Order: sequence, then structure tokens, then C-alpha cells
Amino acid sequence: MSQSPGNAPIHDDVTALAEGRGPLIGLDLGTKTIGVAASDGLRMTASPLETIRRGKLMADIARLGELAAARGAAGYVLGLPRNMDGSDGPRVQATRAFARNLAAHQRLPIAFWDERLSTVAVERMLIEADSSRKRRSEVVDKLAAAYILQGALDRLACLGGPRL
Repeated sequence: MSQSPGNAPIHDDVTALAEGRGPLIGLDLGTKTIGVAASDGLRMTASPLETIRRGKLMADIARLGELAAARGAAGYVLGLPRNMDGSDGPRVQATRAFARNLAAHQRLPIAFWDERLSTVAVERMLIEADSSRKRRSEVVDKLAAAYILQGALDRLACLGGPRL
């Protein structure tokens, strides 16, 4: 764990959030968009919320703060786009930099979750559901965020952490 200037801890493993209570916000960080999802208060189910078109960093962080506050969120789960061999590439570095910026302006803890192939899985699901290309482009990012968050929630459930 590293401590950021904004006092929001950043954890390399989602299990650090196991002892917390309340909903979590899942993020799928892209170069042009941020997919956002939220869990219920019992941390059982992830639901897609919205896709933020990336603009100025502070505006993006402010919007994430609004969404977290509206749901009484207890933390963020940020998808970490590792390479298929598990190594860190430029996208991981960009994601970690975004997490540091978010932590500098938020007090909620941030944890990473390996997101390899999450967008591919969601795209495949949407194609199987016969969604149009336009519809897929509108929803893929927030659905990928929900996919990432659900994986983290399932891991936390395996740990037997508090659900309230």
C-alpha cells in the first residue's frame, strides 16, 4: 500500500477493502472514456452507472466524487490493464498515475483489480445478445466497469468479509 498526499490509500490488492462497509465504485479507465459501475450496499451485485467522456482531469475526478457521494461509496475498484503475461505496460502506468491523482483529491480508498480481457468478455456478451455496433459502443465501458467490479466483489465474498 502507498499513501497519497490526499490521504486516500492506494492498495495493490482488492482484499484490502474486505473489512470496509458500503458500496464500491468500479472504474474501467480508457484513454477516451471512464466506465463507471457501483455495487449495492451488501457488495453482492455490480451495476453499470455511466460512461464519462474524459476531459480535464479535475472535471473527471469531480464527477467520480459526485457519483461516489451519491451512493455513499466506501471505496473505488480500478481495473488494472496488465499484459497477458502479467507484466505491466504503459496502460498500467497510466492507470496507476490516474489512481494517484484520484487519491490526491478523494479520501476513499482505491484498490486495483486485474482486468485482463474484461472488455473482450463484455464485447462478446453484447455480440451474442445481438446488440448493434452503435449500442455496443454506447454501453461497453460501463458494462466493463461492472464486470471488473463484480469480479472484485466475488473475490471479497470468498474472503467472508462483512456484507453490510
